[in-house]
Amino acid sequence: MRISQPRDSGTSSSNLFLNQSLARQARRHRHGSKYGLTEHENHDRWMVSYADFITLLLAMFVVMYAISHVNEGKYRILTGSLVGTFSPQPERHNILTPAREELLLNENLAAKKVRRLAEAQRQRREGMEIIAHDITGAFAPFAHLIQNGQVRVVQSDRGVSVEINANVLFAPGQALLQEDSSRVLEVVAEALKDSSHAIQVEGHTDNIPIVTEKFPSNWELSVVRASSVIRLLIENGIAAKRLAAVGYGENRPVDSNDTEEGRTRNRRVTITVLSASPDTLPGASSNDLSDPLPESLPEPLLDTLPDQGRGMRVLGFPSVKIS
Repeated sequence: MRISQPRDSGTSSSNLFLNQSLARQARRHRHGSKYGLTEHENHDRWMVSYADFITLLLAMFVVMYAISHVNEGKYRILTGSLVGTFSPQPERHNILTPAREELLLNENLAAKKVRRLAEAQRQRREGMEIIAHDITGAFAPFAHLIQNGQVRVVQSDRGVSVEINANVLFAPGQALLQEDSSRVLEVVAEALKDSSHAIQVEGHTDNIPIVTEKFPSNWELSVVRASSVIRLLIENGIAAKRLAAVGYGENRPVDSNDTEEGRTRNRRVTITVLSASPDTLPGASSNDLSDPLPESLPEPLLDTLPDQGRGMRVLGFPSVKIS
């Protein structure tokens, strides 16, 4: 008796599929050999991907070159328009119209002008500090005049002023310089002759009237005293075009005229080194003016700058500050 063994259906199916695949490959090989065709693997297929990559890279560089030469104004307008279009809740100020662009441009110009004015004012202030330091140092041989208040070096926004008591320079009621006073003025001239700033010499008196043949009033006395000082400054090397003589009489006191000490203080000659150059002063030729800067910034602009100590400083031994 013959016993049949069970067949594995899964194994038989796999073997059948494998045999069929091998048979098809054999037929293709015989068919190719018959007509001289043989299959081989293509090793240059990578060039297709590489060419695509180079093309995309070239396109990217072309786009980058194109956007690098864009009109800045038009680009801002386009940017504002895109933001306004795609924003969920567009706001009016995000849309950059030509009128708003012009407004922003004007604001930038105004900011630059403010910075330029602030820088010019800072440079003038530093220049005045150097001049004040030089004058104070030059008065070292006459330190006693500063200590007893007969000479004062005052720095303000207007410039640097050297206030000299009239008793140091003139005899009472006279406008001729005393012999010893020329040494004091020579010190001032030596410190200022190399500067280019304008110098204003002011004469002041007390309120006691003077009536003489030479000086009918304090006006004449103050003006002639200022002129005497100017002549000596010119003799010591200061250019005449930098100088101006002004007489105020008794009209600008710095102390009360009710006391002898106050009247002595009011009788004085003030030599002021102006922070502005001679060409920017009133009376200068209009051909010499090239957009002169103001002496000080307007108050709204000053509020935007750091406080560097406004007011007046009196330099001497020691220096104090008057607010």
